[in-house]
Amino acid sequence: MESDPAPLLSTRAIEALQSIDPATLSEVQAFREDFARFIMPYKFGIDEISTKVSILREEFAELQDYNPIEHISSRLKSAESLEQKVIRKNCEPSFDAIREAITDIAGVRIVCSFVSDVYRVFELLTAQEDVRVLRVKDYIAHPKPNGYKSLHVIVEVPVFLSGGPVAVPVEVQLRTVAMDFWASLEHKIYYKYDGEVPEPLLRDLTAAAGTAGQLDVTMEDIHRQVRGDGGTAQYALPVSV
Repeated sequence: MESDPAPLLSTRAIEALQSIDPATLSEVQAFREDFARFIMPYKFGIDEISTKVSILREEFAELQDYNPIEHISSRLKSAESLEQKVIRKNCEPSFDAIREAITDIAGVRIVCSFVSDVYRVFELLTAQEDVRVLRVKDYIAHPKPNGYKSLHVIVEVPVFLSGGPVAVPVEVQLRTVAMDFWASLEHKIYYKYDGEVPEPLLRDLTAAAGTAGQLDVTMEDIHRQVRGDGGTAQYALPVSV
């Protein structure tokens, strides 16, 4: 004899919901619908950028002798994360104000093999006529004090909805495998210590960033020798931003 399925909510949760007056419940439901309507274009913005990068990646894999893109990932800020950022930025808690003030709600990360590939993929992506560059922060040329390196780009892409096109900002982070490994470790450590990382560990992290940076330089030089490019690795943004 099969047992009855467990309820989706506990008895206490059900009683709490039943005690909410209809007007409040209606407001909660309306907010959920408004938030879903607000966040949806950002999801589609991620889809647009991810598709563009995936096309480049597949073209390189099929037609070129070398593919600079290792992998792609994406993230969409949750309501909780967005709320925290609204508080930190002292932003007015309205969808219009949030849309204007916060440009990293949608995010795509592109991990490349070498530093030169980071700038090459950046150039190929931003050269597309429907991609508009809003802001660039080059933490590869100018690392953060803790050693963090990555190329951060805010781009704007059109998303075509039933009511017409909507321009959506998407934060694109481009970095090497070594940079991504270091950043992932740093994130885990900061999460474990709730932001209060012991000083010796911070020093080790900064030193590790330097080691990862030297690895990128060495691997880039080897890569150039194998391809017969010669010379010393030099990087610069390919466009004025």
